[in-house]
Amino acid sequence: MFSHLKGVLMPNGIIVNEKVKTDLLTSDFDYELPEELIAQTPAERRDGSRLMILDRKKDAPEHRVFSDIIDYLDPKDILVVNSSKVIPARLLGVTEKTGGPMELLLLKSLSQGRWETLVRPGKRAKEGAVLLFGDGLLRVTVESVKDDGNRVVSFDYDRSRFKNDYELLDAVGELPLPPYIRKKQKDLSRYQTVYAKEEGSAAAPTAGLHFTPELLDAIRKKGVGYAEVTLHIGLGTFRPVKEKRIADHLMHTEHFHLDEDAAAEINRRRTAGGRVIAVGTTSCRVLESVSDENGIIHATEGDTGIFIYPGYRFRAVDALITNFHLPQSTLLMLVSALAGREKILDAYKTAVRERYRFFSFGDAMFIL
Repeated sequence: MFSHLKGVLMPNGIIVNEKVKTDLLTSDFDYELPEELIAQTPAERRDGSRLMILDRKKDAPEHRVFSDIIDYLDPKDILVVNSSKVIPARLLGVTEKTGGPMELLLLKSLSQGRWETLVRPGKRAKEGAVLLFGDGLLRVTVESVKDDGNRVVSFDYDRSRFKNDYELLDAVGELPLPPYIRKKQKDLSRYQTVYAKEEGSAAAPTAGLHFTPELLDAIRKKGVGYAEVTLHIGLGTFRPVKEKRIADHLMHTEHFHLDEDAAAEINRRRTAGGRVIAVGTTSCRVLESVSDENGIIHATEGDTGIFIYPGYRFRAVDALITNFHLPQSTLLMLVSALAGREKILDAYKTAVRERYRFFSFGDAMFIL
């Protein structure tokens, strides 16, 4: 099934890329960011955020508004978005034994009623511990403690009242905003894309937050293609790279799928001379995971741990719409692989000087 893919299939069924030789250090992806530039709320209008156009063939970036992105799209192109939906993955409760406060963050669904989670405080979540959430609507048992400290847990709740985990989470959970967003939000729907469909993410594919239904309609009317992939984002996306050398970092894995219709349309557009434009690093990682040596996309479902950093040769993605990422993050390394590390860091310096807004609720960049 996976033999045609660009990524390497490991014995555990996870797609990874072959390691690229590099002497780059994690510290090579640092930059100075004033704290006040970390966006605490979204722009008043989704498509009213700022947009930096980073043309790899030009010396200086352009500064536009996100709705102007349509001017940079050709009718032959295709946008590829991640349609995953953020779930209420943050649970606040107590231990059954002592009543001590507990916080549970759902990272990945293993099966109906079983999840990989991050639990705080961990000392109260030893194997066999029972946690209560939603005033007892949900009873959680810690099945095991993984080497990385994550817990595998099982759910126990009234199946006649809640038909599945996601329906239950709507009643007992809350949306898990990134740790750098400290301001209480008036409208949590702004942390979902307008095309979010399939529940499963612990964080939003934030590059897509800038699109409105009206902008997408205008883009389609221009003739630009549109395709959806699904990659469920885990909280690993916020974890810092701790290794000194980036090549030593072990990438977190995430579940994805891409269907036959989407693969066929992407391949058709590219064969006709159009660009494959990934909306966000998650869409980019899926496309690079399921492409062969010729850049042909294949419909696939699985887990990807692909880690893209400078030295990587892109086969599927021609351009990328993305936000501004955390210093020393794997996301910053990915965009540096596409545009060049020095060009990206220069663009980030410009963004700081021009007072762009950073991270999830911040402004956007179009690398073309």
